[in-house]
Formats: sequence, C-alpha cells, structure tokens
Amino acid sequence: MFSPFGDAMFTFIPIFIGVVAIIVFSFIIFIFVKSIRTWNSNNNSPKLKVPAEVVTKRTETSGGSGDSSASTWYYATFQVESGDRMELAVNGPQYGMLADGDVGMLSFQGTRFNGFERVNKAS
Repeated sequence: MFSPFGDAMFTFIPIFIGVVAIIVFSFIIFIFVKSIRTWNSNNNSPKLKVPAEVVTKRTETSGGSGDSSASTWYYATFQVESGDRMELAVNGPQYGMLADGDVGMLSFQGTRFNGFERVNKAS
C-alpha cells in the first residue's frame, strides 16, 4: 500500500510517545521533589505561636463526576498583628471549628498549620 509519508510515520510515532512519556515522568519527579523540599523547609522552620485573626476560609474541590469520588481541600487565611496575612491548609475538623473573625493564638511551622486556640474578646 502506498503511503505519502513512507516509513516516516513509523519512526515518528515511537519518538512522539517517548517524548510524551519523558514529559510526564519529569512532571511527576518535579512534583515529588517540590513536596520533599516543602516538607524539609517546614521541618527546619521554627514553631511559632502568634496572635492572629481568622480573616476568611475557603475550600477547593476536585473530581466527583460520574463514578469518581470528590476530594476537598480546606484553607484558612489568618492575619497577624503586623497586618501580614497567610493562608494555611487545615483539615476538615479544624476547618469546621474556625469562623471568620475568630481571634486567638495561631501555631504554625513554616507553611504547616499546627493549631488555633481561640481566645474570648473583651467586650
């Protein structure tokens, strides 16, 4: 059978598949290395406990269509006395215990949320 591309198509497809595989593999390695660096950076950061206010909370959901399950990530934004804000990932129960406007002591290590102890505002 005559092909206008000749045997070029049979050499192009394996090269294309190889390039795509290398790109996917490189992306996986990049994500893995980035995660290890963040984990290491957090472990080497001091554990801090500072007065803070819960400014806002948000969730991020992915999946959940068809037969796949949904995944939800929870985040809370805190404002410290200097006016700086930081968004930290929290788990579901911690997220449920926080409310916008809560004032207390924020415990964190790098980008790792360790806890929040609410204090009553003096009226």
